[in-house]
Amino acid sequence: MRTLTGPTGPAALTLPRATLFAGAKEWTSRIVPRYHRRMPEVNEAVVATYLAGGNTRRIRGALQPLLKAAPLSKSAVSRVVATLKDGLEAWRTRSLADLDIIYVYLDGFALRVRSAGRVVSVPVLGVVGVLPDGHKHLLALELCGGESFAAWKGCLDDLVARGLRAPVLCIIDGNAGLRRAVGLVWPRAAIQRCCVHKLRNLERKAPKHALAEIRDDFHRIVYAASGDAARTAFTAFERTWAKRCPGVVTSLREGGAELLTFFRFPKAQWKTLRTTNTIERLHEEFRRRVKTQGSLPSEDAALVLLFSLVASGQIRLRRIDGWQKIAAVLSPHTAVAA
Repeated sequence: MRTLTGPTGPAALTLPRATLFAGAKEWTSRIVPRYHRRMPEVNEAVVATYLAGGNTRRIRGALQPLLKAAPLSKSAVSRVVATLKDGLEAWRTRSLADLDIIYVYLDGFALRVRSAGRVVSVPVLGVVGVLPDGHKHLLALELCGGESFAAWKGCLDDLVARGLRAPVLCIIDGNAGLRRAVGLVWPRAAIQRCCVHKLRNLERKAPKHALAEIRDDFHRIVYAASGDAARTAFTAFERTWAKRCPGVVTSLREGGAELLTFFRFPKAQWKTLRTTNTIERLHEEFRRRVKTQGSLPSEDAALVLLFSLVASGQIRLRRIDGWQKIAAVLSPHTAVAA
């Protein structure tokens, strides 16, 4: 006799135990494997509730009306959730040689994790690639001690070691360590600096009364109708603000031509390529999910959760704008800035 928990509660089953003939293995059921106490639908509900924001206590409370008197212990929930780790390990070690990545977005965000007995803010390095059909593909999630050059280079070296080929374009923020790492690992890749991050830097160095004017002049650069018009607006910005706000101009020059790389690509993709918003939105979804828990119990638990949110489809990565023009980027005989 065994009690099997299903979507409608516990059910008592009588399972025969027998040896079919002398020397044979003991008979077992394929429908109800040995030691199983819950139907797959129950385990799937536990995982789905966890990914939707439930901790152990909330999961047990949420499923109790369905499970009725069936037990669902804290350790049982933990074991079910732990099965997600197998998917993470396979993803982290899989070969990337069969992926043709055109664009790569790189950025980090902070996550509160319990480590060495304390809750600390730990950076998570994220890498999202764009395939030839425009679909986004999560390439890496890595917890590190900081967003340093060594951390980013280690992350990129791991991708290369697993067969990832250099992308056509990397979209990054202003992190100096990241920029240096990308330059060393993928020296031939074009670089697009995030225009949103650069505008924030300009605003930090500008007096309050000049913010609106500086913002408008910067928008004339990044929203220009062509690369030539953008460079003209860039020069005009320098001329206008060089004496009035030299720190603002110095910051703009630091980004330089890498703020305008996106003009070399199809116009339908400009909005997508000029900022790191693609990966920032993913990180925002991660933050929204984990805020219900305050902090995560371990670094492994954090990565399992983040990866599983994408792998399960709870967070969907849609195609980039203008993906139909990617073929033009890949053709050496086609002018891509049309």
